[in-house]
Amino acid sequence: MRTYRHSLKALRDAAFAHTLDKNPDLASLSRELGSIVHGDAQALAHGLANLRRNNRGFERWLLGRRGRPGVSVLVMAWPPGYSTPSHDHSGLWGIELSLYGALEVESWSRPSTAEPWQLRGRDWLGPGDATWFDADVPYMHRCRNLSRHETALTLHVYGGDLEDYTAYEQAGPQPLWLSQPQRARIAGPLRV
Repeated sequence: MRTYRHSLKALRDAAFAHTLDKNPDLASLSRELGSIVHGDAQALAHGLANLRRNNRGFERWLLGRRGRPGVSVLVMAWPPGYSTPSHDHSGLWGIELSLYGALEVESWSRPSTAEPWQLRGRDWLGPGDATWFDADVPYMHRCRNLSRHETALTLHVYGGDLEDYTAYEQAGPQPLWLSQPQRARIAGPLRV
């Protein structure tokens, strides 16, 4: 039986192996990551239980980072009912995959920065389910932990380091959004 550390290492290694090109096949990588999570769900839930119980709010934990091409792999802890503001990813591609619990992802896109944001859809992610976005289209989303009682855990793979990004707030009934620069914080590294 694999331990959660073996599972985290397998997730990180799969992310690195599938992202050697500047524009990786995100669907294929999502399927592989989902397969690992489905096979190791109990080990991951048990081994990462401290992240679910520490009640320190929303946290980002670094699982791995590689340069050229740039890739970062993170685990995020979502307190019960927590919702992010609508935000972009500074032009990076990304994958978001549930490890434990359920997440709602509401996304918007726009053909150009001169046009208004358009609702693209909603995804509901359970353990092993993923959603992804490309780097070439202006994109933003809002994520929410669907549980009122349990912390959710997710795996995020980005095409670079997500250090600075923009949060958006809808201004009135028009499709106008106010933007606010943000700085991403990492709580610490996860050891594998």
